[in-house]
Amino acid sequence: MTATAPTPATPTSAPAGAPTTVGAPATLLERRFPWRGRQIAWTAFGSGPPLVFCHGTPWSSWLWEPYARALAAEFTVHLWDMPGYGASSKEPAHDVDLGTQGEAFAALLASWRDGWAGDGADGADGADSGEPPLPHVVAHDYGGAVSLRAALLHGARYASLCLVDVVALRPWGSPYFALVREHADVFAAVPAAVHRGALEAYVRTAAHHPLRAEHLAALVAPWTDEAGQGAFYRQVAQADERYTAELEPLLGGLDVPVRVLWGEQDQWIPPDRARRLADAIPHADVRLVPDAGHLVQLDAPVALAVELERWLGSRR
Repeated sequence: MTATAPTPATPTSAPAGAPTTVGAPATLLERRFPWRGRQIAWTAFGSGPPLVFCHGTPWSSWLWEPYARALAAEFTVHLWDMPGYGASSKEPAHDVDLGTQGEAFAALLASWRDGWAGDGADGADGADSGEPPLPHVVAHDYGGAVSLRAALLHGARYASLCLVDVVALRPWGSPYFALVREHADVFAAVPAAVHRGALEAYVRTAAHHPLRAEHLAALVAPWTDEAGQGAFYRQVAQADERYTAELEPLLGGLDVPVRVLWGEQDQWIPPDRARRLADAIPHADVRLVPDAGHLVQLDAPVALAVELERWLGSRR
């Protein structure tokens, strides 16, 4: 395991086709995967070996879409919304905890696998054996715990794993999470305008730089109707460190190349977790993204695009 940060020579302009800004949502997740009564929204486009993006909380696949589009010339990219998030179903009776999400992701990957036959590049895992190639996975926030649980507990296999400001090691969560867990029903019943104001204030704290109005609107949009308001507090109420506690002793058995990327100014999950996480995983290294917080996709889109292209290019 090595741990290094970006050098001053990191390019300040994006590679060809990489996003320099993140705009309003464009991709419609037009496909549905039925799973245990839920409807998981997803889409795929591009050409080449499979690449899957995993979002976190309280986010959706919108956050990854510009990066997916930039990489679609080299990869068949997959975007999806976790059950209870974004465009996926938000039934109150359905659990949305990290344990459920890890199982859902493993099942979704299995459903895609047959369609990946023939998509591997020369030398990619599975490409020479006639088996479908293994996917590259890029995960943010909760998506880190989800992808790790899918691999370590449910048998999912990856060609590589890039963990971006992820939930993976205790402690995590905030005093706000604890308050909501104790009073989720009360929060779910507050007037819509009060809910939106609190939600926007909370989301703003994830960014190191002020969020543009259209970005803030896109981030909170899935949570602002009646179903979304209840779903937002439900996923906070079900946040539980036991799901990452189960992972911690298993991280040493992760047999896949891992890159840990982290915003140096992340106030939600401090950068010391990046070092700890890489130390716990064989074949892992660290890159810190300067001048970026937890929402590194919006704080430093060029730097993140460069890091992703370098990492994925080195794994093909």
